[in-house]
Amino acid sequence: MASQKVLVSGSTGLIGRALLQQLSPSHTLISLVRSAPTGEQPAAGTTVQWRPDNPAKPLADDADLVHIEDCAAAVHLAGANLSSHRWTAAYKKTIRDSRIDSSRTLVSILSRLQAPPKVLVCASAIGIYGDRGDEVLTEDSTHGSGFLPEVCEAWEAAPDAAKALGMRVVHLRFGVVLAPDGGAMGQLLPLFKSAMGGRLGDGRQWMSWVTLTDVVRAIAFAINNDQAAGPLNVVAPNPVSNAEFTRALAAEVHRPAPWVVPAFALKLAFGQMAEDTLLSSSRVLPARLQTLGFNFLEPSIGPALHTLLYE
Repeated sequence: MASQKVLVSGSTGLIGRALLQQLSPSHTLISLVRSAPTGEQPAAGTTVQWRPDNPAKPLADDADLVHIEDCAAAVHLAGANLSSHRWTAAYKKTIRDSRIDSSRTLVSILSRLQAPPKVLVCASAIGIYGDRGDEVLTEDSTHGSGFLPEVCEAWEAAPDAAKALGMRVVHLRFGVVLAPDGGAMGQLLPLFKSAMGGRLGDGRQWMSWVTLTDVVRAIAFAINNDQAAGPLNVVAPNPVSNAEFTRALAAEVHRPAPWVVPAFALKLAFGQMAEDTLLSSSRVLPARLQTLGFNFLEPSIGPALHTLLYE
């Protein structure tokens, strides 16, 4: 990426932190943050306090709008964590509102600028496809039904209003993001290193994964490629079953992974969250990214895990 000014929401999350770390040496960064403790503030750039649930008054101080002027791109990553809570009715509302309201609020901010960014890159998720068994899924596949696909549909629809501002809008449908110090792997590694790892359910469900490094590269690619628009699946080109992932991770940490967590136990412990994420099968391919010329640094699970853990 050529040096430019970039606006980022969700900069304290796993992807946001990695993105800021990658861009900070050569870019001017503006992070939209809530009124958060100092320890949760992004480590680089200027911070602007916003109210992601208030499109009518999106900034804590309207004078801060001047900091957002002249941004070449906006990257929208804000949204409540899917796996940190049981999906009660209240938390499902939080999941939905944190994505849709924040998207509308961001568009409200951008609409107040004299010169809005040329591109808005937004997080989405392959959860939009739902539980599809062995079906091979691309961006042209139909959407699923149920809570998570419906949230993803509304999540993608909300920022599309930025098209009326002349902006190119990209929806990055992330798969399972692998990083050694966060996300799914951050939770699994201690178990696998203690020989307590194992497959989930029958292990046949497809897992569409991507390394955090390739996620950050895909965001930069979407910003800079004028042909990138609409949905892009951000997943490695070689999805694996949960059983294959379990074997690969166990091999890399040199420990057995003999255990099986029964599907009924996962559903009992985590409810709908387990059904829609841990046990759901999504065999997703990055068709449009590859057509546009994006090259994955880590396309295969074994070498990817080795790089994450040891390099």
